[in-house]
Amino acid sequence: MKTAVLLTFLIVTQTLFAQHLAQFSVVVNEDRMNTPISVSLDGLNYNTDKGELALYELEGNKEVAIPCQLESGHSARLWFLLNGETKAGTTRKFVLKAVEETKKTEAFVGLKKDNEDLCLHLGEKSILKYRYAVTLPPKEADPLYKRSGYIHPLSSPGGKVLTRIQAPDHYHHYGIWGPWTKTHIDDRAVDFWNLKAGQGTVKFAGFLAENEGTVFSGFKALQQHIDFGCPGEDQIAMNEILDVRAWNIGDGVWMVDYTTSLNSPLKNGIMLDAYRYGGGIGFRATETWHKDNCTVLTSDGKTRIDADGSYARWCLVEGESNVAEGRSGILFMSHPSNRMHPEPMRVWPLDANGGRGDMYFEFVPIRHDDWKINPKQTYTLKYRMIIFDGNITAEAAEKYWNSFASNPLVSFN
Repeated sequence: MKTAVLLTFLIVTQTLFAQHLAQFSVVVNEDRMNTPISVSLDGLNYNTDKGELALYELEGNKEVAIPCQLESGHSARLWFLLNGETKAGTTRKFVLKAVEETKKTEAFVGLKKDNEDLCLHLGEKSILKYRYAVTLPPKEADPLYKRSGYIHPLSSPGGKVLTRIQAPDHYHHYGIWGPWTKTHIDDRAVDFWNLKAGQGTVKFAGFLAENEGTVFSGFKALQQHIDFGCPGEDQIAMNEILDVRAWNIGDGVWMVDYTTSLNSPLKNGIMLDAYRYGGGIGFRATETWHKDNCTVLTSDGKTRIDADGSYARWCLVEGESNVAEGRSGILFMSHPSNRMHPEPMRVWPLDANGGRGDMYFEFVPIRHDDWKINPKQTYTLKYRMIIFDGNITAEAAEKYWNSFASNPLVSFN
């Protein structure tokens, strides 16, 4: 993998006063790579007119300013990044202050929106687009194949488009999305993925939040899973909040979180039936990838030959690319809090699509067991993607997964 070119931050802080708010240490007990850190601010009087939050790392007798970002809500948290590799046994110390004025010149992941897409980008490079407008199918396809609420294109840092939509063999494939298929509402089957069946679909219903900052940028979107077959008018079977954020770790590799929360307003909820498809995050790869130039490696050492139906903490999907490094890929990671973690997968076999061996990957939390979504209860699935050019080793994948799986120990002094 191309060595990540970390962003250069020029931070000039001018203060008429600086009020000390807290001092804390971060203890890393396992090797990590590009680690987002969050610190609870609930016990601090940070939300006043005393100034902006400013974070400094203590290096000997010096305080070195580093980017930080506030995420408020039910529980307020301060986010910052340990860029690059951090070895096990490392302890780093920080001080948080409120300052009157902070002048900053910092590169950050940007967010822009037109009439069809919301784009996350770094400089002139597009990371991904979230399509919130309805996409119509090709003229030769059934109009039922139209839909909104998916990610495409998702590009590598070198510009290779890794996703595909509306492939002629599967018009209902849409880049990166949550493909729930076999479900039951009471005694009635409803399919929200095989759109031609006319039983259901998924619709973008609005943006709940858009965030832009020096540590991460992203959005929250409401997606409604619509049941066409209920008596009377169409009904909402599930409300989904999709939370996507891109972390500002540099222009040599992208790090994107994909968090989906499901809630059913139905009286009896909805049953997600056990099936080889259905779930959390699905990926239809570029049409240039096939059995002869695309590989899979899981956290248990399985490949395209034997990965399908197995369980994994992470799955590395990569293939031939027209970038300088010759290859690009995505490291998909499942969070330990997810249902059925380590999570079952659907990986198309080498003879998929008439022997061509096109690439489809999905984490499938209902692969082996039904999942009842009870009424008015929220269920969350968390995933992270590392998008890269070149190669990622299994050792590096473990470090990335360690960074995703848990927060390092944070202790206030």
